[in-house]
Amino acid sequence: MNARQYLVFSTLLAGVILLAGNIAAQKLLAGARIDFTEGGLYTLSHATRTTLDEISEPVDLTFVYSRRVGQDFPAVQAHAARVRELLSTYQAASGGKIRVREIDPAPFSEAEDEALAAGIPAVPAGGNDPLYFGIIGRNTIDDVRILPFLAPEQDLTLEYDLTRMIARLNHPEPPRIAILSSLPGMSAPDPAGGYVLLQDIARSFEIDPLAEDFSLIPGDTDVLLLAHPPPLSSRQEWLIDQYLLRGGRAVFLVDPAAKTAVTGDVFGTSNELARSGLGRLGRAWGVELAPDAVADAAFALPVPVQTERGTVEELAHPLFLGVPAEAMNRDDPITADLMRVVNFGAPGALLPGSPPDGVTITPLITTGPSPSFINAGEAARDMQPGAVLEAYESLPAPLALAVRVSGLLVSAFPSGAPAIDAPRDPASAEAARAAAAALPPHMRAGERSAEIILIADADFIADEFYIVEGGGVAVADNGALVLNALDALAGGGELSRLRSRAPALRPMMRIDRMRSEAEAQYFRQQSELESRLATAQTRLAQLQDTGEGDSFFSGDPEAELSEPERAELSLLREDILDLRARLRETERDYRRGIDRLESSLKALNIWGGPVLVALAGLIVWRRQKRPRKAGA
Repeated sequence: MNARQYLVFSTLLAGVILLAGNIAAQKLLAGARIDFTEGGLYTLSHATRTTLDEISEPVDLTFVYSRRVGQDFPAVQAHAARVRELLSTYQAASGGKIRVREIDPAPFSEAEDEALAAGIPAVPAGGNDPLYFGIIGRNTIDDVRILPFLAPEQDLTLEYDLTRMIARLNHPEPPRIAILSSLPGMSAPDPAGGYVLLQDIARSFEIDPLAEDFSLIPGDTDVLLLAHPPPLSSRQEWLIDQYLLRGGRAVFLVDPAAKTAVTGDVFGTSNELARSGLGRLGRAWGVELAPDAVADAAFALPVPVQTERGTVEELAHPLFLGVPAEAMNRDDPITADLMRVVNFGAPGALLPGSPPDGVTITPLITTGPSPSFINAGEAARDMQPGAVLEAYESLPAPLALAVRVSGLLVSAFPSGAPAIDAPRDPASAEAARAAAAALPPHMRAGERSAEIILIADADFIADEFYIVEGGGVAVADNGALVLNALDALAGGGELSRLRSRAPALRPMMRIDRMRSEAEAQYFRQQSELESRLATAQTRLAQLQDTGEGDSFFSGDPEAELSEPERAELSLLREDILDLRARLRETERDYRRGIDRLESSLKALNIWGGPVLVALAGLIVWRRQKRPRKAGA
């Protein structure tokens, strides 16, 4: 075999070995990943890996994305790449239990029919074709869950949303929610006759209503929801206490002035005060409900108010708060994906006390910077906005409207279980004693970490606060807040602790800083120049009006002006031309530094690699061309 034949043969052999190695690596190293990103974007959390390990049957995830439409929106296109990579990571880490495919729903295609049938919305994108951007999840018994729209702004909760979807598909039996409430809309025998929120809960969970005289919390309860509960006996408080010490999860909606509990009408005129609280349970957790209601002029909602003239006008009412997303905890899964306001009505405040060691209290929603306490008895009545402002005394810091309590609790009943509330009927009393004897023994401290969500308002779940009458359309995230809390807590300990990840889109901080500085300088100069220009143009108009006298039509528009005024007019015209030129120059200078830096970065990214390779090749070539020393 000569040299040429040997070269051809070795090249072919190397190609075959390389191809075979690639095929083998795809099989053997399919799950291998090395994550060099700063925030570990492609490293799954422990909660996600635990969820994937627990999958019993395959789960199919369909990524729905309109590629052509998405290309017109850089943020959407970048987020789509992030979603695609994360889905690939899920698939690799699941050992084949997660099966991923992607469809592009072009108009009038089968893919579009599939997306619409699953509930993925068609989002108008400003062109002829809509944008589809969501995920459809299915298990082997055809249960379907969707993420309807993957907004780039919700990148922080992307892993949580995906993991929660997979967990619900793996365990299709709905979680059980035990509900105790004195609100008519939450205690309706049929959810269809109650609040929209109760109907939404019934669609996603199995509901176990608790009677006001309950003597037992069902053992299979996943989450306990107390929505403005009636006054509890010591025995009932003990039952809740023991449920939480054993790792139970609960959502409390308590209120110092819940008008809907009395009248069912947000704007009713009842003088009766309906109050619910946390009692000795809250003191044991280290948090209490303030006795007064909260007003907030910064977040005041416009509400219909009857004036002294008898007319109804929309006025900003400080007792009705529209809390924006900026005042919510963006790191907690319950509030991280809330984009709209949450409307409250005369809410209370959750005041931190002295929680036990290992218990953390995390604010989820806060007021504006200067709220005020208002007497709860007056707030429960139809208090006018003017009266609220007269009683307004600004506080120096925001107040917490919703908090999360996490950790190992201690019992609020250190002396043991209170006596049972035995009914008068002998048979019922005997049954109550038998049920009490079957309960587990009293616990003084928690054996598993508890998760409790406290919200200091009950009126906010009424339909009037966030549902358009007659249309059933939600205009605020009131219901989403409660549903998120139930969904997160029902997911189990691992899933409820899954927090947001680092954002995938990394800002160019130097360019952003330069842009901010340039904008500040530009707008300052622009404002100054435009002010001077407006003054000059006003004076010019005055002089021109003066010049248009009796001699104006003789051909001399400045005939009526004196010599000093003529000179001033000439200077004004020159000054106006100069100011216009400087304004144009300011606009050109606005982006000059930013464009220069961006051009440098583009040149570095485009030409940096080839230049380095060329330099390396040049160095190798020079070393090979160097004459060798004799005898070497």
